[in-house]
Amino acid sequence: MKKLFGTDGIRAVAGQPPLDVTTVHAIGLALAETLRKQSGSPKVLLGMDTRESSEWIAATLTDGLVAGGASVENAGVITTPAVAHLTHAHGFAAGVVISASHNPWVDNGIKLFGPDGYKLPDATELEIEDEIFRQIAKQHVAEATDYVAPPVNDADRAEYTRFLLASVPGLSLDNRRIVVDCANGAASAVAPQLFAGLGGEIVITHASPDGRNINEKCGALHPEIVAKEVVATGASMGITFDGDADRALFADEHGRVVNGDAVLLLAARDLHARGLLANATVVATTMSNMGLEAALGRSGIRMLRAPVGDKYVLEQMLATGASLGGEQSGHIIFSGKSTTGDGILTALLLLDILHRAGKSLAELTADLKTFPQVIVNVKVREKRPMAEIPTVVAAIAEAEAALAGSGRVVIRYSGTEALARVMIEAESEPLMRQHADAIADALRTAIGI
Repeated sequence: MKKLFGTDGIRAVAGQPPLDVTTVHAIGLALAETLRKQSGSPKVLLGMDTRESSEWIAATLTDGLVAGGASVENAGVITTPAVAHLTHAHGFAAGVVISASHNPWVDNGIKLFGPDGYKLPDATELEIEDEIFRQIAKQHVAEATDYVAPPVNDADRAEYTRFLLASVPGLSLDNRRIVVDCANGAASAVAPQLFAGLGGEIVITHASPDGRNINEKCGALHPEIVAKEVVATGASMGITFDGDADRALFADEHGRVVNGDAVLLLAARDLHARGLLANATVVATTMSNMGLEAALGRSGIRMLRAPVGDKYVLEQMLATGASLGGEQSGHIIFSGKSTTGDGILTALLLLDILHRAGKSLAELTADLKTFPQVIVNVKVREKRPMAEIPTVVAAIAEAEAALAGSGRVVIRYSGTEALARVMIEAESEPLMRQHADAIADALRTAIGI
């Protein structure tokens, strides 16, 4: 069982284990050691988001990598999917992103990509973990101030921008006014210039990172912010990214939030109509609404469910040959165009769908009727198996019996935070909330903080 890696890399409060100086240096050494087994002189691509801790983590990690026999190219502040793309395009042995995605600024993380541009499988992460603990046991490190990150190669960001534009040849914004919220994160380094070159009128918001304002009352964590801005500016739609821009959410012209389920529906229908939706199949997750499944079914499209986490969506896509998959949270994967969720690419492809359809976002999502859904997050002190907590088991069983045939119950631990997530959807909203609160209360009593 993995101890450091969650569903999206290693993530913690910056400066505290496992993101203290000693462990970060050991991660660099361990990654270099693992890569050297595959190639004699591995070259690693490094990118980061805008958190104030990203720079010292990059410097410390680089020193460990170099000490372990690897060389490092620094792409600087850049999106997670950009690192994935460039790693594969240029044959790097690995890509490393320093980011905690949607987490608060005090957190940070380390995500790893293989030479194929895909996130590492669990077995490889376990191998690296074992090596990290071996390195920690034997190493002595200096202070973080002793380390310096390599100079930034600005060509990496420019190349990624060219790749994005090439993915949507002939894209026109049709003179639309569009609001783009960069979450004061990595998108701030890419999106403003890219969207400005597409015509139309672009209103850029939250693109002034100061190291501590990433995701703060903005971005995909707070899509209602861009929705309000759409209404205030009379825009035709809004786009909002998370901290590392591997996902995007949207707002239609009426200021209604459009989540990943709706994007999957639009993209699936568009690809299906053009004969490009492999096996007429879409891979979603356990969190996707039953309404999406019903809407896809009306279009003759099958929906499969994977565990939460875009790496698990991708695994099922590869196993089933599906060309489209994603999460309600806005991670969307277009097989053949990207190896991971890419918020900016998703936004461009969605804009292209609107252009070719000649319709608005509200018009194209009008028939998506979602079941009422509630998600309750419970802070926990430990992630004990649910089956070992009798009161929680009983509360779940009672909810499942009451909602049989008319709803779903999904209880899981977050892979990136100390949270238990209680998700219930049902035709009856009062019943849904009653059982969500009952399960959440059982969790708080047993293992809550």
